[in-house]
Amino acid sequence: MTSGDIAVSYGRGHLDVRLPASAEATVIRKQPLPKIADPHAALMQALDQPIDAPSLAELSRGRTSACILICDITRPVPNRLFLRPMIETMVAAGIALDRIRILVATGLHRPNLGEELAELVGDPWVLANVRIDNHDARNDDDHVDFGRTSTRGTPVKIDRRFVEADLRIATGLVEPHFMAGWSGGRKVVAPGVAHHETIRTFHSARFMEDPLAVQCNLVGNPLHEEQLQIVGMVGEIYGLNTVLDEERDLVCITFGEIIASHAAAVDFVSNVTRVPVPRKFSTVVTSSAGYPLDKTYYQTIKGMVTPLDILEPGGTLIMVSECSEGFGSPEFRDAQTRLVELGPERFLATLTAKTLAEIDEWQTEMQLKSLRIGRVELYSSGLDAHDKAITGVETISDLDAAIAASIERSNDGAVAVIPEGPYVIPYHAP
Repeated sequence: MTSGDIAVSYGRGHLDVRLPASAEATVIRKQPLPKIADPHAALMQALDQPIDAPSLAELSRGRTSACILICDITRPVPNRLFLRPMIETMVAAGIALDRIRILVATGLHRPNLGEELAELVGDPWVLANVRIDNHDARNDDDHVDFGRTSTRGTPVKIDRRFVEADLRIATGLVEPHFMAGWSGGRKVVAPGVAHHETIRTFHSARFMEDPLAVQCNLVGNPLHEEQLQIVGMVGEIYGLNTVLDEERDLVCITFGEIIASHAAAVDFVSNVTRVPVPRKFSTVVTSSAGYPLDKTYYQTIKGMVTPLDILEPGGTLIMVSECSEGFGSPEFRDAQTRLVELGPERFLATLTAKTLAEIDEWQTEMQLKSLRIGRVELYSSGLDAHDKAITGVETISDLDAAIAASIERSNDGAVAVIPEGPYVIPYHAP
């Protein structure tokens, strides 16, 4: 328990949350994990001693080409740590440098270009020497059609540049994901480099409204099960997964067969990421985990969903997110406009009959989960008046006053504060 000022992640820094003197704050963080003292040595050990696979050097021998998937700018993956060593290992084993490609797994997000791409890759040598492309989910010709999954009939179309590579590696960050359970591993393949029809099927209401499609859950999660089937249809894929602490320092790195290496990283982080909380709160203050996740309102919605298990029904969830790039895609803006015009119930009714979700409307659908529980308020310095009008939530200009008002409404001075937002998953454990 604590009181006074609490720093929460906001943009590239922090925002001080000042609580009333009478408030009793519970600050919810991940359990601390030991930082890896020598990340490069840990990387090389992971590449030399993979999980359920030969070493990267052995995997590379006799191959004629390679494709490495990296997450887009919305994930703070330490690409600068591992890309060059992986590529140099491949070249030393006989793969020509000009036959190695990096593919940014954008899903349906915009491409990462220019200075943003340089920041994403983090290594000038890689930028200068390796071909780097962005996945384009809307380009039909870029994809190989594998048919449909046998369980739920999801159309499976994957970027041809990845499929046709002789050695395929997906890299990423393992963190809670509010629909797929955990990010990283198989998720970097689908939806990362999947066709828009595959992605829009994943995000249809029959998946989104499934009670098992939630953060930190893989058992019976329909998205996870489809992703496992999809990587099996593609064939031999390897995965490199990283886990970071609150300071964005490396605490775990795994490499190996894509499913096994991802499972090992999930096992490592799951017990420290899920935090038991003995009560529910009428006032919850959380963030969008700061940069880069809080660049847009689209990504901000993730932080509105992950703490719902500890929000008292009818309580107030106060979200802080810089939204330095503004709102999000035009499609997301259209979905939010429809939400405001129709209201939550009528908006949801328009989704349930669709086999393919409209692009980016799934994030609006996820926001409905928060609105069903209680009141949502947003503090953001990056949205203009028009953007704020279509958030579908109440926007606030004085964070401290909003907290005090919530305490007064509920007549309960207990406040939960989650500085790292959706990277921490609190759950009610009385």
